Amino acid sequence: MRKKTARRKTTVVRKPYRKASSFSTRILRFLAICFFLLLVFGLVYHYRDGLAYYFSFKSDKVLEGTTEEKRISDVRNYQVLEKKEGKAVGLDVSEYQGKINWDDVDSLENKYPIHFVFIRATVGSDRLDKRFKENWLGVKKNKFLRGAYHYYRPNENSLEQAELFIKTVSLQKGDLPPVLDIEKLPKNQSIERLKIGLRRWLNAVEAHYKVKPIIYTGESYYEDFLKEEFNDYLFWIANYNFYREKMEEDWLFWQFTEKATVPGIKGNIDVNIYNGDLQQLRYITVE
Repeated sequence: MRKKTARRKTTVVRKPYRKASSFSTRILRFLAICFFLLLVFGLVYHYRDGLAYYFSFKSDKVLEGTTEEKRISDVRNYQVLEKKEGKAVGLDVSEYQGKINWDDVDSLENKYPIHFVFIRATVGSDRLDKRFKENWLGVKKNKFLRGAYHYYRPNENSLEQAELFIKTVSLQKGDLPPVLDIEKLPKNQSIERLKIGLRRWLNAVEAHYKVKPIIYTGESYYEDFLKEEFNDYLFWIANYNFYREKMEEDWLFWQFTEKATVPGIKGNIDVNIYNGDLQQLRYITVE
């Protein structure tokens, strides 16, 4: 006789209803989209004048001619220049710009006159900029205020670097003070030894030209390594961030972009603003 097999009842486990959770997700997604759209709208509104200029929407700013004549490096550049109207504006150049036609160099965006140009003269302890001499003479011929800068190599002898700069650059009355460009950290020495080297270069150059040099560097480098111990010097600060639209009071110059275009120069160029007008800029030149 067969035994009856007892069947077990299968218990069905139902998942909890997630309607509330799904609703919360949709709300969060909706809020995120709204926030993004508000952010985009805010940026467009903030840069409205620059965007209008860029796309030539404003009738009084329509630029005629080729694409090159209409090109605006970026909207932020226009925004910065508009806010700094009245300040002295200038460039800095090196051999990387190739041969420059200084007769054509005039203004930015056909609106902002160029007042000064810094020219790279030397690099480290043994290298001359290949186009320093022709740029040095070309800037003078075009009647811009001119200045020379040295690109400092942290791992090379500081006094030899100063000597090379002094042999290469002959400053005249009306020229801007010499500039020390420091951007790199040392590989085989401490930060303290680097600072000693920088101070030696600055002292040697000041003793020769009888004028205090200017220090060029990035904003982070300035804040982290130079601001406190070199507070007896004036600084030229580089910061290209889109949210930075004004210069600090303790900056002498602000390099706010590396992506501008100027007639007579091929490719992109650095643009700088002096923390004052042209007349005030003349006060700091070599006497």
